[in-house]
Amino acid sequence: MASAVLKVAVAGISRCSALTLMRAHSTTAPLHQGLPGSLWKLGRLNHIAIAVPDMEKATALYRDVLGATVSDKVPLPEHGVYTVFVELGNTKLELLHPLGEKSPIAGFLQKNKSGGMHHICIEVDDIKAAIVDLKAKNIRTLSEEPRIGAHGKPVMFLHPKDCDGVLVELEEA
Repeated sequence: MASAVLKVAVAGISRCSALTLMRAHSTTAPLHQGLPGSLWKLGRLNHIAIAVPDMEKATALYRDVLGATVSDKVPLPEHGVYTVFVELGNTKLELLHPLGEKSPIAGFLQKNKSGGMHHICIEVDDIKAAIVDLKAKNIRTLSEEPRIGAHGKPVMFLHPKDCDGVLVELEEA
């Protein structure tokens, strides 16, 4: 396994990708398998977040046109967003709309007027151990400490430059 990491690093693939490749190396391994000796385990995809310029229109698309079950709109002032969750059976979509002028979603929508995919959220069994391990592997986080996310659980965002341009949210399962 160590030689695979070295080959991946030499090939110029980001550290986040190398971790993903190492975790995905075995197609027969259970989803919750961690690295040997790892104190935390990667879990399932919790949701895909989509920034939307019009929350009511986006909610109506998923509820009225596509027939999905959607949650009520919930303000999360500590994150600067309104959220609506769309249930898909095997995962969820999280619709995000700015709440306040300093919302990170407002900045995203200034660059992407029609909205678009904002981040993916993956569950971990121990977020504090995951953060310590990932920081030791030079994966940057967007805050020093986890914050409480939309599901009432600790979350941490990983820097997209360390994860192949994808903003990754880790959520404790």
